[in-house]
Amino acid sequence: MSTSSFETRVGTPSLEPRAVMVEGGRHFVPSTDFGFLPIPKRLRYDPDKPLYFGLLLNVSFGFASTLTVANLYYCQPLLIVPLAKVELSDSFDATYDQAAVIATLIQAGYVTGLMLISPLGDLVRRRQLVLLLVSASTTLTIGLAITPNLRAFEVICFLIGVVNVTPQILMTLAADLATPERRASALSVVVSGLMFGVLIARVLAGVIGNFNTWRIVYYVAIGVQCFVLAGAYFILPDYPAKNHDLTYFKIMFSMAKYAVTEPLVVQSALINIASSACYTAFWVTLTFLLGGPPYYYSTLNIGLFGLVGMLGVLVGPLIGRVVDRLVPWYATLVAMIMLLAFQAVQAAAGGISVAAVIIVCFGLDVARQMQQVSLTTAVLSLSTAAAARLNAILILSLFIGQVMGSSVGTDVFVQHGWRACALVMLALYGFQLVLHLLRGPHCPRTRLFGWAGGFEARKSVLKAREEDGEETAVNQTDSAVQVEIKMEEGRSYGPDNCIKGYFQ
Repeated sequence: MSTSSFETRVGTPSLEPRAVMVEGGRHFVPSTDFGFLPIPKRLRYDPDKPLYFGLLLNVSFGFASTLTVANLYYCQPLLIVPLAKVELSDSFDATYDQAAVIATLIQAGYVTGLMLISPLGDLVRRRQLVLLLVSASTTLTIGLAITPNLRAFEVICFLIGVVNVTPQILMTLAADLATPERRASALSVVVSGLMFGVLIARVLAGVIGNFNTWRIVYYVAIGVQCFVLAGAYFILPDYPAKNHDLTYFKIMFSMAKYAVTEPLVVQSALINIASSACYTAFWVTLTFLLGGPPYYYSTLNIGLFGLVGMLGVLVGPLIGRVVDRLVPWYATLVAMIMLLAFQAVQAAAGGISVAAVIIVCFGLDVARQMQQVSLTTAVLSLSTAAAARLNAILILSLFIGQVMGSSVGTDVFVQHGWRACALVMLALYGFQLVLHLLRGPHCPRTRLFGWAGGFEARKSVLKAREEDGEETAVNQTDSAVQVEIKMEEGRSYGPDNCIKGYFQ
């Protein structure tokens, strides 16, 4: 794939009103961040001179997601690993149970950030928001590296989780910068970066901690965050704020409203919960499976199976290209069939053949990533003005699924064995398929279920029909303005609040 073929323009038709003020007939382009930090001229938003969103910039988004999401997972290999100088529990003179709370706190902070900070992407300029979040994360990481107190360490971990929503901000920004026909490709690169960060953080922390004190891990993290901060300043383009007539509290209220009133959002969230539960249960119970009969693998050998997952992450951009060519509903359907097939392999031979386990590790990663990209593409296409809120709903549903998968998967495996656990997950994948089939590929946006609108799978054909002036009942292919008018119809908003005013 050539770089030129991937490039799309910033400032394509979107739902939000332009945030560029007009003075004397001229566009006024903000030249500073926070009122004092100069924005490089080439990165300033100008609707008359749109910036190209090419492959290099897209990859930069993915790379930044890798390095920032890693903050959530550095601590996991360092909690109770029985190696000299490694254990956080020994360093703070704490029990294993007390140390284990650290991982829970940082994840709880992340969920808090998703609910309270991520929606700000629909209200403020995201370049400034990213700079502020990365600065806060860097400062807090310094505290982790030097604090001698367990309670202070726990509080800082929670706060790092709160401010570590940068990947979600970048994901919605990528969706805005890319044209609709390239949106899935842009999202897949950022999602791949995020998933790679989850994997690489544990490996990096484990390797460093194995040879030196755990504090070195956080010193390295400080340097990484400074690198991301510098990169964000010199690479991240400015983009206007959206929803000028909204306040922060109305943004939060509307997010809750979307979660219960938009059929596609509700359906996607339920599918995401079930799929995330299955995926998490597989990786959590894989350690039990490989550590027992007939394998009896060491911890090191079990850890190497994570490399198979990395291979699955690498094909993410190719998945995005496939999703771009299809109506998202069909891409999700293909992903679900793949998930069912690979989970069936696990149920049949996971505890018998290691080759089956390797195939399943790779296949589930690829299929799950395809499902996540297609679901996200479909949901974000409902409204670019509400992209941050809609994405936050999807990510929250993913976390709910992770909690369910960890607990249910472990209980079933311990009480009934690997095959019973695999069959339960297979049944959940079947439930997702049934749920998906309740709404057809072109079901009108306001219907809870139905198959109106035909069965066309190719976006190119639908686009050709629109150009010929044909009428269509396809919800996902409605124009952006039409969809936003439907979603926002009947609303009235008050003046902006102080949070929004500070960022604009």
